[in-house]
Amino acid sequence: MEDIFILNDDQRAILETVARFVKDEVTPRSAALDANQNPLDCFSWEIVEKAHELGIRTMTLAEKWGGLGADSLTTAMVVEELAKGDMGVSVVMAQTFKIAQLMQKALNAEQQARILPKFAKDPRGLLAIGMTEPGNGSDKMTSQPVPYRTSAEKTKGGWIVNGMKHFISNGNRASYYLVGVQTDKTKTMAEGSSFFLLEKGHPGFTIGRVHDKMGERLANNAELIFQDCFVPDENVVGLVDKGAKERAEFMAASNAYAGASVLGVAVALHNKAVEWAKLRVQGGKLLVEHDGIRAQLAEMRMLIDASRSYIHRACWLADHKEQGWDRTLSILPKAMASQAAWKIATWCLEIHGGYGYMKETGVEKLVRDAAAFLHSDGVNRTLFLSAANAMFGLLPNLNPMTAR
Repeated sequence: MEDIFILNDDQRAILETVARFVKDEVTPRSAALDANQNPLDCFSWEIVEKAHELGIRTMTLAEKWGGLGADSLTTAMVVEELAKGDMGVSVVMAQTFKIAQLMQKALNAEQQARILPKFAKDPRGLLAIGMTEPGNGSDKMTSQPVPYRTSAEKTKGGWIVNGMKHFISNGNRASYYLVGVQTDKTKTMAEGSSFFLLEKGHPGFTIGRVHDKMGERLANNAELIFQDCFVPDENVVGLVDKGAKERAEFMAASNAYAGASVLGVAVALHNKAVEWAKLRVQGGKLLVEHDGIRAQLAEMRMLIDASRSYIHRACWLADHKEQGWDRTLSILPKAMASQAAWKIATWCLEIHGGYGYMKETGVEKLVRDAAAFLHSDGVNRTLFLSAANAMFGLLPNLNPMTAR
């Protein structure tokens, strides 16, 4: 398994391209976009279009669809690199990366031929997956599982969908959506839901409120509203009532990508802490010359390296399950990385003293961003419960993957 720690020439070339993209396109815009009051104004199509031009947007598509065929490990590396520049940009792309991977595995040949070429050619093509609802999100990982409230009634040639999703990343920006819908109301969301494929503008499907978030502002999250929305049978993805199991099977690295996003923020915070410690004089000497500060910087480094190793292990094994995959790897890397990032955020803030509280240093933005993944992609406490259920064989019908 030592291969998972080796950066090969292809990965180096991709990451060099992404690093230049972050430096030239993301970093110069990030703070100003984040400061906009209207969340709609925080999003940048220019950044998306440049990502398309460089081949980043479509990197997880297979070569036959116009992409690079990037594996899960390479994808996680790119997600982290993007988040060093801005978490929101990282999330916009990570969602698109992972859903493109899912579509190539879960869509049938007709659906792929209908959707993927158009998505690949569209400079503004983004993807979203609709699962979380106002009344439930992590319920499927508890001992009181419930059905989705967004449900579908069978009709001639398709389904009639009614309901609402919220907190959906890229919800108002995506071109195509995979939406989890309850097709058997007598069962739980893990046992009786299906995925439907929808294009933006589909009759009966509209975008509701765009959420005004504390951090991660360069990514938009929005409500998806379904009012007597007719979805034809040809837009059902996989088997009816088996959507949760198929997502768990085909998106093993999804949670690790979320960990990579928040890890990039942790790296940016650590870099700021180190730079400040080398510049700031306190008590007659540089902060870095104080034993306590220096030791704290080393502990930050340890947390980052350990989280990255866990994420990379999970991503490599997601593509090589025969080498030792287990279901906790689809759950715990994000929890670890987000907790590490939050600890690093508070330490970086303290090291900066009063200056850290001022917007001019950029620390407060990173603190707001780091807080997002204590909840996003699954609340950590619930993720631990889900991992424990997987470890001890409890609640076997529950899907261990997380909603987003």
